[in-house]
Amino acid sequence: MAETEQETVSTPTTERARRKTRVGVVTSDKQDKTVTVSVERRFPHPLYRKQVKRTKKYHAHDETNEYQVGDTVRIIETRPLSKTKRWRVVELLERPA
Repeated sequence: MAETEQETVSTPTTERARRKTRVGVVTSDKQDKTVTVSVERRFPHPLYRKQVKRTKKYHAHDETNEYQVGDTVRIIETRPLSKTKRWRVVELLERPA
């Protein structure tokens, strides 16, 4: 009976959990090493099924102060960096001309 059973070995996982990512537009770059990113989400209204837009602003860490207002960026969830910063800018997706 022990020959056919598969043993499950519990090993501590070294992988991180999947982190949330969002895509948004930089709306403010006035703070040092911080940008404000507006993320828009669209969903159907529960009763009327019309598409509804909701916007949320996130403070994201920008180590080199390279992102400017109007840039479309990808942000990723990270450990708390300050009272309001829990996101980090990962990449620039589009810069307006």
